Amino acid sequence: MKLISIDPGVERVGIAIIEKEKGGKEIVLFSECFKTSAKLPYGERLALIGEEIAAVIKKWKPTAMAIEKLYFETNKTTAMAVAEARGVIIYEASREGLKIFEYTPMEIKVAVTGYGKSDKRAIMNLVPKLVKLPSRTMIDDEIDAIAVGLTAFAIERF
Repeated sequence: MKLISIDPGVERVGIAIIEKEKGGKEIVLFSECFKTSAKLPYGERLALIGEEIAAVIKKWKPTAMAIEKLYFETNKTTAMAVAEARGVIIYEASREGLKIFEYTPMEIKVAVTGYGKSDKRAIMNLVPKLVKLPSRTMIDDEIDAIAVGLTAFAIERF
């Protein structure tokens, strides 16, 4: 099973392609932090996100997508923008016939760290222990995307 996993955003989108081998071990085939410039018109930024997701799906041919659900307590403007980006991402995955799985931040923390109130540092420390990562500097959005994918493999058991 191969899936694309997403940490959604407008400025930065964490994207990972993760595959589960026959022996049950997950492998990160690809990851990136796709960035859009705040200098671009908002609609253009959403279009670029959609184009990037479509290109990654076309290249890697996953059969499912895992994406983080939104959870914002304070900044409703940011929440709306991320919700719109999620819509574009979900649209592209649906257009390609991918099965879509969504997880809350708490579900991701439990799956990766065993504790639903873990902080970002715990995720950053544990993901490299669960799966081999490329030997390059990774932005936290990439690691978050990988955590979303690991959650899907843990919960869905495919």
